[in-house]
Amino acid sequence: MVERFLKQTTFTSVEDYNKNLEFIIPENFNFAYDVMDVWAEEKPDGLAMLWTSDRGEEKRFSFKDLKEQTDQTAAYLQSLGIGKNDPVMLILKRHYQWWLVMLALHKIGAVAIPATHMLTKKDIVYRNTRASVKAIVCVNDEYVTSQIAAAMPDSPTVKALVAVNSDAESGRAVPEGFHNWEQEWQKAPAFVRPEHVNTNDDTMLMYFTSGTSGEPKMVAHDYLYAIGHLTTGVFWHNLHEGSLHLTVADTGWGKAVWGKFYGQWFAGATVFVFDHEKFNADILLRQIEKYRITSFCAPPTIYRFMIREDLSKYDLSSLEYCTTAGEALNPAVFDKFKEKTGIQMMEGFGQTETTMTLGTFPWMTPKPGSMGIPNAQYDIDLIKADGTPCEDGEKGEIVIRANDKSHKPYGLFKEYYRDPELTEEAWHDGLYHTGDMAWRDEDGYYWFEGRIDDVIKSSGYRIGPFEVESALMTHPAVVECAITGVPDDIRGMVVKATVVLGKEWKDKAGDDLIKELQNHVKKTTAPYKYPRIIEFVDELPKTISGKIRRVEIRQKDAEK
Repeated sequence: MVERFLKQTTFTSVEDYNKNLEFIIPENFNFAYDVMDVWAEEKPDGLAMLWTSDRGEEKRFSFKDLKEQTDQTAAYLQSLGIGKNDPVMLILKRHYQWWLVMLALHKIGAVAIPATHMLTKKDIVYRNTRASVKAIVCVNDEYVTSQIAAAMPDSPTVKALVAVNSDAESGRAVPEGFHNWEQEWQKAPAFVRPEHVNTNDDTMLMYFTSGTSGEPKMVAHDYLYAIGHLTTGVFWHNLHEGSLHLTVADTGWGKAVWGKFYGQWFAGATVFVFDHEKFNADILLRQIEKYRITSFCAPPTIYRFMIREDLSKYDLSSLEYCTTAGEALNPAVFDKFKEKTGIQMMEGFGQTETTMTLGTFPWMTPKPGSMGIPNAQYDIDLIKADGTPCEDGEKGEIVIRANDKSHKPYGLFKEYYRDPELTEEAWHDGLYHTGDMAWRDEDGYYWFEGRIDDVIKSSGYRIGPFEVESALMTHPAVVECAITGVPDDIRGMVVKATVVLGKEWKDKAGDDLIKELQNHVKKTTAPYKYPRIIEFVDELPKTISGKIRRVEIRQKDAEK
């Protein structure tokens, strides 16, 4: 499959990859037809997806199964009046129907808008009106359906609601006003592929950002976004036919298509899905052991909880490759995981607006805490506040060079939908500004510093929150932490640490532990970076996607 889309399919070095990565782009590319349906012809019995749940369910989908069931889903959606360019919101948790609906929407040229099940009525109204959502396909969950129903009076564009039961939930009645997937889906007429589905430039997928500050932005991607993820699955995850890959991600967020969809199926791998309500490290490790997972990807937070388990209790010998993204990786977590499993985590970096832009590839030696090097499909640089390029060792903003939006890198977003001013603010003068700060070492590896707004200026020093967080994370008392700046009359700003302690340390919270943590940071990194203020909390404020909201900590401090 990969050879259909790349002129060279194997690489042995950074230089080889940078020089020879070249895509072959079909006209009117559509992932559902040009990848998935082709697999169904060439490898009909190949295992495309293995879906399991914490309710004891298990379903196996061959590529032929997915072809037939996504055709049926496309016909069903058409019977509800959904067609080309119609925005459809998916609130399906990890139910297997998410994969069916996503591919079906691609097949009819509609626009998929994945969303989290944690949205409130206000969130749903905002998304419905901003994107002119025409239909919502959701889990038959009392909270989810009640919030959607409450949003309908203020959502005039929505014409159809569909409730999906998992097998274990089929006893719950579908609420009034919702179509019943189980009763109606099988009765759909035979699917007829539309004469014209899409061009490469059409909008295929939209994500609302998690809103670490301000209202969520609406990120629009074209059909070539899917092909941009080929490198994610084939080279960063290092997948191949026979791989069984598990990415821990909810389908409401962009990481799901990073790890459970496009790139994995370009590689011909099997996507493993564990549909669960609440994360539990022990249960997740049991899944890896039971199903013999070969490839695993999760944000560093998941690894932090995993290494606190006694890993000797689990047979993890099937694991061949592990990756991480979603937030910066603390070197202490890398080292502990390698010590316990022998596996080096390969870090990657990207945004909702992009595919993987920086990564640690199989032909590289990872440096713990580094995001890796630029993915060759992007022209990446670091720039200072005055717009000039950074030298090695200098901190700057990560930018992507894209002079012409009509000839942008494969995987870079089209625009912030219906917001040209916001698009221009982030993407101007031939550069897309990520808003993320980093520095580059002499080997070309990038090291994350934090968001531009998070950088702390204290006594003339610029302090990135991540470097202080990484130092704190090496202390056994610290489970999670967030570094922010607090206004100070003398220094301008001082460093504050908001810390979540491990259970066994909570009764020790006090002045002595504060002093111990401060001295620990002084010994681990440059002493001027140590947190002069430390606050212990039970949990950190986070977005519904799990990202720390440092802005909320700063706001609360300002109100004190």
